[in-house]
Amino acid sequence: MGDGFRFDLIPPGAGVLCALSGGADSMYLLCRLLEGREKYGWVVQAAHLNHHLRPTAQRDEDFVRDWCGEKGVPLAIGHEDVAGVARREGLSVEEAGRMLRYAFLEETARQEGLSLIATGHHAGDNAETVLMNLIRGCGLKGLTGIPERRGDIVRPMLAVARTEIEAYLKEHSVPHVEDETNTDLNYTRNKVRHQLLPLLEELNPQAAAHIAAAARRLREDEEELERQAALLSSQGVDIPEGAAIPARVLADAPRPLARRSCAALLEQAGLGGEAVHLDGILELAGGEDPSARLDVPGGSVRRQYDLLVFSAGPEPEPPPSVELAEGENRWGRWIIRCDSAVCPEKAYVSPWEFYLKADPYLIRSRREGDRITLGKRPEKTVKRLMIEGRVPARRRGLIPVLAQGERVAAVGGFGPEKVCLAVPGGPALHIILKVEENEL
Repeated sequence: MGDGFRFDLIPPGAGVLCALSGGADSMYLLCRLLEGREKYGWVVQAAHLNHHLRPTAQRDEDFVRDWCGEKGVPLAIGHEDVAGVARREGLSVEEAGRMLRYAFLEETARQEGLSLIATGHHAGDNAETVLMNLIRGCGLKGLTGIPERRGDIVRPMLAVARTEIEAYLKEHSVPHVEDETNTDLNYTRNKVRHQLLPLLEELNPQAAAHIAAAARRLREDEEELERQAALLSSQGVDIPEGAAIPARVLADAPRPLARRSCAALLEQAGLGGEAVHLDGILELAGGEDPSARLDVPGGSVRRQYDLLVFSAGPEPEPPPSVELAEGENRWGRWIIRCDSAVCPEKAYVSPWEFYLKADPYLIRSRREGDRITLGKRPEKTVKRLMIEGRVPARRRGLIPVLAQGERVAAVGGFGPEKVCLAVPGGPALHIILKVEENEL
């Protein structure tokens, strides 16, 4: 049996959190991580999120709790009403589940002081992702599949075939549970998994492995193009209204590099844009009209003779400060729900839901010098937090800050100050934040 598991993605002595559903893939992942614990001194813990979507969800939770208990693996268990969040946020159940799952994993890793999160995506998942992106229409980036590492997320199984996983579990007598929704053909991914991929494997039994290998090679190409595009966009300069670059720099560059550079310049200026906007910007760069203009989300791009100027619109005025009241508070496009409560065992649920000490708070925009400590992370300024969260400068004043006097108690979408969290069993304010449309 081949072994494509990437032990080298996790440094010796690292702390790693295993995303554990109880299915075959995640049970294989946890077993291999436990091997790494013995070989490389890793600290291994597991986390299971109960989505409450299926009658068998409690069975899965009980299974992973019992198995981890027998093996002495520390396990964190979370609960989310995924269907309810999907309805409330206007998301698909899949999107809501993914969002809540990663938020739970990130917070658990943060609380436990673990530097990495491992997920059980394997070669078949990678092939499915490439095929789905291709069907929907994508550029080169969409054909690169699932990255082996993104931030603190590692996926050491992307070169492991499903047959390897099944053989390992059988050889080592490792049990697992089956998610019956994995065969529900109402989900696009399941159609690809159970209909399209098997058809391709009739033509070539190694189809999934070959697609995954091609995705790895294409990722190398994409990374090199991104590197060259960054050199190109670095010829642009910051200006008070956004960014600017000589039009000929983009007009003379190979189109794949110019498109990527346009995307980088839009981001630099705090603007948005889709493929149609990138094409329009390149037309401006190569056109003859010295004052042509194109509207893009958040502002415009215009020719100013030999320059191409990426210009944000006027900075929106933040809403006035108001006292946080019981019930529904509206602040700009944000809705902040506040209810008196007794703090449960965990005061922190997510960056969008938590329990604060029962004190008076003010809803306001950020101020120079505001600082916050999120969980076990080091203290940092709210400005730095928003920069790292890629919030454009012109939108930062529209993110609500809950303040207790001069102290920042929470920042919308980023989470609460740890010293302001309520004490379990004590009086609290249950805070739920929602934004009517994505401001971040």
